[in-house]
Amino acid sequence: MSKPTVAVLRPDDNRIDEAVEYLRSRGVSPVADPMLTVCSTGETPTAADYYVFTSRTGVQIAADQDWQPGRATVCAVGQQTASALRVYGHSVDVVPSTFTSAGLVEELAAEVSGATVEIARSAHGSDVLIQGLEAAGADVHETQLYRLERPKSAGRSVSLTIDGQLDGILFTSPRTVGHFFEIATEQDDAAELKRGLEEPVIGAIGAPTARVIRDIGLEINITPDSVDFEQLARLTVQEIRNGASTR
Repeated sequence: MSKPTVAVLRPDDNRIDEAVEYLRSRGVSPVADPMLTVCSTGETPTAADYYVFTSRTGVQIAADQDWQPGRATVCAVGQQTASALRVYGHSVDVVPSTFTSAGLVEELAAEVSGATVEIARSAHGSDVLIQGLEAAGADVHETQLYRLERPKSAGRSVSLTIDGQLDGILFTSPRTVGHFFEIATEQDDAAELKRGLEEPVIGAIGAPTARVIRDIGLEINITPDSVDFEQLARLTVQEIRNGASTR
């Protein structure tokens, strides 16, 4: 059996390198096509009683700014975010059992009335956290630490999909999906892209990512029960090989 060819669309930093290395370790021919580049806004978290981080990237940017929580309660959405905070020497007080914004709102709702909450994240976050915490009585402030833009070099995976040369595609965020389809739309290839996506195994991390893909009218083959990239890649490759063995 020949090596499966799988497109990985992670940000153009160490995450794409780690993804490529892992796919190769699974006997896969990876196509690295970063759909995101991180652009810092230069903004810094403001003083608060609670700090909320929603991504490893946000933690890294805050750490580069020498952010310190003082006596504040530190909250993280997801174990990867929490791990990043610990790497920089910060204690993590709250990690919701459901790794979502709604899960954190549920976790904090009973204790934040009258408190100031600082949400330090990307410029593309949903309103779930802000609205939920304000409804619980908190004074909420959001600092947009970074934007996620599309690299000029992105698009190889789109062409390969249209040409029927991919066995699988790994989507890891809603914005990744958006950029992937924007490229096809700009090239007047959206219909061809949808047809090309009927054959590859599609893997998606997280409910928001899966929702965007389904809203476009596509089926998802793999949605792991965690936000771990390696689990996504492993299950997708397994599905590709299972499909090949039954043909």
